[in-house]
Amino acid sequence: MSGAGPRVLVVVASRHGATAEIADALARSLAECPAGRAAALSAVAVPAHQRPDPAPFDAVVVGSAVYAGRWLDPARQYAADHAGVLRTRPVWMFSSGPIGDPPFPPDEPHDAAPLAAITGARAHRVFPGRLDKSRLSFGERAMVTAMRAPVGDFRNWDELAAWAAEIAATVTGVPVTARQA
Repeated sequence: MSGAGPRVLVVVASRHGATAEIADALARSLAECPAGRAAALSAVAVPAHQRPDPAPFDAVVVGSAVYAGRWLDPARQYAADHAGVLRTRPVWMFSSGPIGDPPFPPDEPHDAAPLAAITGARAHRVFPGRLDKSRLSFGERAMVTAMRAPVGDFRNWDELAAWAAEIAATVTGVPVTARQA
């Protein structure tokens, strides 16, 4: 990362790649939105299992794919292990997993509220995910077939970019206008 502006770390746990793609898009949008560009904000997405140190960053976003109503272990462990540092800077959380229209399941992950509490997260957002049967294990394919789960990519890139603009505005102090979002 280069530049003298604020630095944002996006930490993510993803099982089949869809949530990692969300994290990559979020990092790009943070830097490329008007507030991010104006303040020379830089952002990087790093897998949670790599255990990146949040201390050198000005803000952190922690996200995870959700399975059976829970975050993946690497994201939960990351949030718990780094809670002390995370509480000292702006933190946001996101979950990815609901599929279909309307998204199913509609509930927030069971562990989102406790993780937000220990990290001091300012907000938690749930974004629709992607279900691609070709990326699933045999057991996972059997489960989604039995549930008649809708297959497809339900991610909303415009919604994600708008959220990134909100975060960048908070981190940089550059306001988001209706034209920017």
